[in-house]
Amino acid sequence: MKLTVIGAGNMASALVNGILKSGMLEPENINITDTDAGKLTVMKDKGVNTYSDNKEAVKNSDIILLAVKPNIYPAVLKEISGEEAVKNAVTVTIAPGISIATVKETLGFDAKVVRTMPNTPAMAGAGMTALCYESPVTEDDFENVRKLFATVGECELMSEKLVSASVSVSGSSPAYVYMLIEAMADAAVYDGMPRATAYKMAAQSVLGSAKMVLETGKHPGELKDMVCSPGGTTIGAVRVLEEEGFRSAVINAMIECNRIALSMGKNK
Repeated sequence: MKLTVIGAGNMASALVNGILKSGMLEPENINITDTDAGKLTVMKDKGVNTYSDNKEAVKNSDIILLAVKPNIYPAVLKEISGEEAVKNAVTVTIAPGISIATVKETLGFDAKVVRTMPNTPAMAGAGMTALCYESPVTEDDFENVRKLFATVGECELMSEKLVSASVSVSGSSPAYVYMLIEAMADAAVYDGMPRATAYKMAAQSVLGSAKMVLETGKHPGELKDMVCSPGGTTIGAVRVLEEEGFRSAVINAMIECNRIALSMGKNK
């Protein structure tokens, strides 16, 4: 199998690293392109094939991953649309707001398209990727794509509508979590804790809490109640968070995130 990645940013780098570490593909079976010569140099050191020409890179490709910003998609898709290899390859998107229908329309034919929404924890091998596909993509085609993303974390197949919704709950959510960790650490620093220690304790607490949700299968509210002793410190903190609209703020932020993601597609 031959993979071409157009764009050599953080997500592309994370995926290539995961694929190479897993042994799923040999370096010589991976092509990567970018307009930044420095990024290509870093990729070349991994042993993969590097190109500055997208048309040249996609030749003989089985999977073409578009790892560029949403506003670049139309230009890149039109650039490669005339290449014979593209008509047989699976085109994979990772950008919010770019629908399968949009990709097919821009390419000008009934292309094989798998839409995905990964997130940046893929860089630590702990990513979460939502995926969807439709005809003419086969189950084997999809499975090949799924295996690529499985090298950097968990994958979940869902409808395209839910992939759009996953932007806020998965794709963008690491930013909210980082803000929470930073705020928790700031409070600990205020109370006299060294910053490095505060970051470590806050981050480990978030990691451990997430593992509890995933591994116990318990409702998050039940796990929260397990920490809240009657009249104790935790329920006091929870009261303040409720007063300050913590949950409402998170929900509203995610609704706004999804609104922007959907508008990106409409503007293409």
